[in-house]
Amino acid sequence: MATIRKTPSGTWKALIRKKGWPASAKTFRTKRDAEDWARRAEDEMVRGVYIDRSRSERMSFADALDRYLREVLPTKKPSTQRSEAPRAERLREFFGAYSLAAITPDLVARYRDERLATPGQRVHRLAGGATPLSPNTVRLELALLSHLFNTAIREWRLGLVHNPVAGIRKPPPGEGRSRRLLAGEEARLQAAVSAHSNPMLGWIFRLALETGMRSGEILGLRLHQVDLARRVVRLSVTKNDSARTVPLTQRATQVFREALANPTRPKDCDLVFFGEPGKDGKRGPYAFTKVWNDTKLALGLADLRFHDLRHEAVSRLVEAGFSDQEVSAISGHKSMQMLKRYTHLRAEDLVGRLDNVQRKLPGGGGGDHFLQLGPEVHAGEVEADPAGAQPDMGPEGRHVEQQAVRRRVRPVARGELRGQRRPGLQPGHARRGGA
Repeated sequence: MATIRKTPSGTWKALIRKKGWPASAKTFRTKRDAEDWARRAEDEMVRGVYIDRSRSERMSFADALDRYLREVLPTKKPSTQRSEAPRAERLREFFGAYSLAAITPDLVARYRDERLATPGQRVHRLAGGATPLSPNTVRLELALLSHLFNTAIREWRLGLVHNPVAGIRKPPPGEGRSRRLLAGEEARLQAAVSAHSNPMLGWIFRLALETGMRSGEILGLRLHQVDLARRVVRLSVTKNDSARTVPLTQRATQVFREALANPTRPKDCDLVFFGEPGKDGKRGPYAFTKVWNDTKLALGLADLRFHDLRHEAVSRLVEAGFSDQEVSAISGHKSMQMLKRYTHLRAEDLVGRLDNVQRKLPGGGGGDHFLQLGPEVHAGEVEADPAGAQPDMGPEGRHVEQQAVRRRVRPVARGELRGQRRPGLQPGHARRGGA
């Protein structure tokens, strides 16, 4: 039974004590609101569906986000931690003052629409201005928000009824980039990066084209992961957490031989591509982003990204005739859908393959080729035997004859030969071959 009383501050407090349930209390501005809440809560207790929402109503989104960053984020990969930190701040700016219980699907949808209408926060110096905000950026922000609510529901038990992100429309992921290296671009890039004072820039560029590995996978390589005898590279830490073994071409093997024999490598560093020591005295991976962007700018290839080299490598594997399963094993794509996003075949190359197929057809010189299956006859007509009669060939022979007749029939307009019969045909044959 609920107890409703007026507080010294003038508000009304409803207290529910029911056997088998913890005591629940809530304060309202009016007595009517307190009575309505108590009635609904008692009804939910009777039906066994009551949820105490007081904790979610008292906890702000900012506090919940702080707890998430403190307890959940450290369990993720370092690369994920670095990428989700700025996303969390974007969410804090919009939802920070709301309580968790006050965040509804329509509020999340408004955040989505406002973010999609916002230009990119960073200015791309190669593109000459602010880049538009990618729909995938908003998708990742919503994914972080959704994970926070799922954690609050399943682990923190804050009394939330549902995840407000689950029911809203997500921005489409997009078709993906289709940038391929044009004629002469590979040679120009290879010459430019090879002329750099640090040979590691040229090695990294060549390995990206030869293996299709991501830049993070190349930069994170350790000496023990490269097996030149078997011509493979074993990747234990990848973007999708799936270890894989990458086969090496002869050219990639030669690049690794040169990289492993680098005389400037410190004895205490096992990175294949190492950088300068940091403030802590430890060496990290080679930071080549700035010099890569400068090289692109000098060559007039501002629209080319380093990740496009991975697209190029995967597309070349498909063009070489590798199956989807084989390409996926090399590139590390978990789904065929994602693999297709990274595969872009040149239309001009497909034209050449079509020509090869046409040359293999009968007659091989081009043009349209049709199989001539016999003399042309009208529908409903069969050429008669010169002797005027057909021998009895038995059931099997008659079946073969009927199949041959059907292959020599040419359809004509309805009624074209109504009531007409070619001279010399026997009536019996005409009726037997009729449509």
